[in-house]
Formats: sequence, structure tokens, C-alpha cells
Amino acid sequence: MSTFKAPKGTYDLTPPDSAVYLAVREAISAPLKRAGYGYIETPGFEQVELFSRGVGESTDIVTKEMYTLTQRGKEQLALRPEGTASVLRAALEANLHKAGNLPVKLWYSGSYYRYERPQAGRYRHFSQVGAEAIGAEDPALDAELIILAVDAYKSLGLKNFRLLLNSLGDKECRPAYRDALQGFLRGLDLDEDTRRRIEINPLRVLDDKREDVQKQLVGAPMLRDHLCEACKEYHEQVRELLTAAGVAFVDDEKLVRGLDYYTRTTFEFVHDGLGSQSAVGGGGRYDGLSEMIGGPALPSVGWALGVDRTVLALKAEGIELELPAATQVFAVPLGEEARRVLFGLVTELRRAGVATDFAFGGKGLKNAMKSANRSGARFALVAGERDLAEGVVQLKDLESGEQKAVAFDTVVSEVLSAQG
Repeated sequence: MSTFKAPKGTYDLTPPDSAVYLAVREAISAPLKRAGYGYIETPGFEQVELFSRGVGESTDIVTKEMYTLTQRGKEQLALRPEGTASVLRAALEANLHKAGNLPVKLWYSGSYYRYERPQAGRYRHFSQVGAEAIGAEDPALDAELIILAVDAYKSLGLKNFRLLLNSLGDKECRPAYRDALQGFLRGLDLDEDTRRRIEINPLRVLDDKREDVQKQLVGAPMLRDHLCEACKEYHEQVRELLTAAGVAFVDDEKLVRGLDYYTRTTFEFVHDGLGSQSAVGGGGRYDGLSEMIGGPALPSVGWALGVDRTVLALKAEGIELELPAATQVFAVPLGEEARRVLFGLVTELRRAGVATDFAFGGKGLKNAMKSANRSGARFALVAGERDLAEGVVQLKDLESGEQKAVAFDTVVSEVLSAQG
């Protein structure tokens, strides 16, 4: 037993469970690759100001949840709590927006960190796959990203997820709504932290999950009643494109999400089998974020889907992904000469694309065959002194029990043929 354990609120991914996480990441990223999104990777930490300016000073993420560190007593850094601000910073720094056609379409995968009270589905270290389309204001782009996320979930076999959709307006119409909402909220019986939030970003109060707050929000002014004509038309186009693509959604007028940078389209995917932590992913349009972090005007849209939450959703629906066997062939040598010959064949099989493992450690036949069965391999390659003298190895089908002698130089073709 090790002296050390994973920090509270974190987890280790180990085989065989890690194979499911890899498959989920691949399923989420596959539609993005087909739609022209290129891979981007950013550091695990950034300057604190990137998140306080971009994500928002009033958000729980910035005020309560960021892990911060001081670099040599000077610059304040933060472990990244989300992906969008980092990706946009990297795109601006690399001048990707000047390289040619807009939008710049990027996808990413990685770990993110927030200091939260750990519970089922909520960790202090979590994994996401995200996508950002930077530099274009087009309802078809919003619809594209939502459709790609829906297609990813469906490719995994998920059925019990719902898409919530809303519009948060823009700089033209949101100020009037903000004033109306602040006037309403100031008349409520709220704690000091929430009262401060009213003055900084009152829309975030609508996202408060506490029952006593939600009861007081009945009758609050709704943003839909304050949207300008341009925002109404934009949102309607998004809705029409989703409907034409067969994507069902629920209009949720209270949907805000926890980040300050969203404008116009905002959306969230929820799963009914996950209890209180029901959100499995979400995103929206963030037309002013580039200017907030010192860049030019670059209207953009994006999302992030939780890998951890998606795995929990699969379990909730009882879905077991069909994963390729980690090992297809397991080699069992009997004697030193057989070890040399079979090790060479193992290398050949691997180079031919066959997942192959080897009985390391000089195990006897019985223990080596147990290892072969535990590996999940379909075939075992067995060779002893008599086999070597005849220039063959025994190819055994571990499912049917059938076995046949195969010449050294035909092992690869025989295995490939037997796999179908």
C-alpha cells in the first residue's frame, strides 16, 4: 500500500476503466474533426487576470473556485478552471485569426481544476472535450456546434439527455434588461454575497440553485421580453436550423450558465440520470470576450462537454461501449529458445497492426495461459522445443479451443486471416 493517495476530490484513471474515457473523448472529438476543427493544446495554468477578466470577477469560479499559485513571489498564476479563455488567448497570441478564412475552428481535450465540495459527478480535477469557432457571427455556426455535440452523444448511444436553449441578448438590448432585473432583485431578501452579485452581474442570480432564492425569483423580468429585433431574429434562425436538423430542444428562459462572457445563444445539455449534477456539457456565444482580454472584435461560439459526466450518463443508461480488445494475441514461450523466437514474432505482429502481448517473467505453461485468458486475447501463440524443431508455433483460438500448427513465416498472415 502506497503512503500517498490521490488528493481529495480527484481521481486516477486506470485500466480497464480508462479505456471507456478514451472512447468517450474519441466519440466527442470525431464529429469535430469531420467538420474542420483543428486540435489545440494550452498550458495547464495561465495568468490569473485571463480568467478574472474573461470568465468574470463575480463568478463563483473566480471568487471561490480557482487554484492560484505565485510564481517566484511575483506573477499570480491559476490552474485553468475552464477552456475557452485559454484557447482564445492562444489563438490571438498565434495570430490564427489573421491566417486566412474565419472562423478559426479549434477543438481541445484536457483536465481542468476547480476548488469545489466533492460529490458524485463533481470533482476538483475533471476532464472535458471542447470546441471553439472564433471570428464569425452566424446562427449557422451556433447550430453547427450544437448539432455536433448532439451527434457525439448519440454516437455513444445516449438517449436520456436534453438540450436547453436560451438567448442572453447583446450589448444593445441587455443593458435595459439588466436595469429592470436589478430593480426587481434589489427588493428581495437576499444575503450579502448575492446582493453584491446584483450590482456586478445580476443575470447570475437567476442561476442560483437555492430553493429559497428561486421562490423569490417568481415574477422576475425575463430577458426574452427585452430582446432587440436583431437578437430575436438571430435566435429564431438558430432554433429553425436545429429543428430542420432533427435536434429537439427545450426553451429555457432562465438558463444563464456560470460564466460572464456569454452573449446571445446559450445552451446546456442535461441528463436525467445524474441527480443534482445533471449538466453534462454546455456552451454558447461569447462575442465580446476577445476585447475583454485585449484582442480585436472576434465574435465567437463554443462548448465544453464533460468526459466524467458523460461516462456517468452512460452508466446511468446501462450502456456498455463496444471497445476493441486491448490484446488480440498473447504469446506463451516454453524455454529460452522459444522466448527468442516468439518475441520476434510478437514484434512482427505489432508492426502489422495486431495488438499482441507476451508472457514476461519466465512463467510456466499453466500460469502463462491464465495470463493469456485474463488479457482478453482471442488467440494464444504457444511454442516449445518440439515446435521449434519443426519450424512451427501453435496458434490456439482461446474462444473455441481449436489449435493448429503454423509456420514461422506465415504467423502474421494466419492471424490476420483468422481475425477476419
